[in-house]
Amino acid sequence: MPDAIRAARLAALVPAVTLSAVTNAAAQPALAAELRPFVSVDAPVVALTHARVIDGTGAPPRADQTIVIEGGAIRAVGDAASVVVPAGARTIDLAGRTVLPGLVMVHEHMFYPSGGGTVYNEQAFSFPRLYLAGGVTTARTAGNMVGYADLELKSAIDEGRALGPALDVTAPYLEGPGLPIYQVHALTGPDDARQMVAHWADRGATSFKAYMHITRAELKVAADEAHRRGLKITGHLCSVTFREAAALGIDNLEHGVVVASDFAAGKTPDACPANQQASVAAAPDDSIVALARDLATRKVALTSTLTVFETFAPNRPPAPNGALDAMLPEAREQYLRRRLAIASQPASPWTMLLAKEMRFEREFLRAGGLLLAGTDPTGYGGVVAGYSNARELELLVEAGLTPLEAITVGTLHGARYLGRADRVGSIAVGKRADLVVVRGDPSARIADVENVETVFKDGVGYDSAKLFASVKGQVGLH
Repeated sequence: MPDAIRAARLAALVPAVTLSAVTNAAAQPALAAELRPFVSVDAPVVALTHARVIDGTGAPPRADQTIVIEGGAIRAVGDAASVVVPAGARTIDLAGRTVLPGLVMVHEHMFYPSGGGTVYNEQAFSFPRLYLAGGVTTARTAGNMVGYADLELKSAIDEGRALGPALDVTAPYLEGPGLPIYQVHALTGPDDARQMVAHWADRGATSFKAYMHITRAELKVAADEAHRRGLKITGHLCSVTFREAAALGIDNLEHGVVVASDFAAGKTPDACPANQQASVAAAPDDSIVALARDLATRKVALTSTLTVFETFAPNRPPAPNGALDAMLPEAREQYLRRRLAIASQPASPWTMLLAKEMRFEREFLRAGGLLLAGTDPTGYGGVVAGYSNARELELLVEAGLTPLEAITVGTLHGARYLGRADRVGSIAVGKRADLVVVRGDPSARIADVENVETVFKDGVGYDSAKLFASVKGQVGLH
């Protein structure tokens, strides 16, 4: 179809779209031949009809909608009775299905615990496929154990040589001495921190993460160097308190109050206190709420990772059967053995800590804070990419968010933080066709986010079941 005819037809269908938005769709790279079997929908024009649409903005779901996709972008969305399906379009009837924006998750990893506690194994084959299968179309890696691997993986995905979400790559950890993980460099001081940020920014990293034993001076220069380059820095902190980090210019804090050292009595500056977790458990609720509101006022984003905390609390659901099947047998045995030990504990602080964390996140959001979502597939192996992303949204609802709020946290909020909200994170004309098709209605029953059938990334639909099946027994291996 000539460009002029295409533009005229689409202008008639969706008059709100500018001609530049219609005609300037980015060309997508050809997918490698060996990856084509995972594609279930790939046509010049696709029409998803009679769907329920949850657009990611928090607006009520809209029934009986049609979405027109062309050139990897959303070209029309509206009532099925009024949106004209272009002649020759591949039409898919989605009655009984819901279409959501592709998930934008910002605390994901491409590694998994090996069991020894000193090394994490890179999962550059299984995890990208699992994330995509679970509906994640954009992900920040939020921590990097092997330097160049995540950068090369991003290139492979972008070029169509591998399957996975669009990646925002975090550089290797900015960490001081004291962490017993051989893959993590220990900073020697502020100059080293600045040089490390510069080194990895020059090589393509677009995010940075401070870790538990960083000093205030190191965090300050790292934040300044990242900001000088237009990049952002987050942190899983302990030696630096949340309020100190906010004053130093950190953009984002990971995990929430469970890892905060703000409540530790007699805390030594730049040192991680031995009583950190106990101090959170003992902190009064009004102090927890005050910290949440203070961070919201300071415009520091907060990443929820309730999935990993849940694994440490007894009497919580186990990893789903699909996740267990995805694990290498040795990894599954390791996880089940540790889970049994946790379940047999007569008393655990994690039940209370999980409840405090949920309140902290709810109060942060209610105070106007930018709450983000991630899963952190670390711990002792119970958090598995793809399966855990739906669980994170379910836990946000358990924390007191509405299903629509939880979906917005897992989509549009992440896109806003990453500076990609003009392209992804919600369903709107002109945005990339990153969409998730699920059976049921997650606005009424959040667990329906688990029922993923097709994941569209850049307008190409992938078969979720085939992606999940392709890595069965692989997690923990690669």
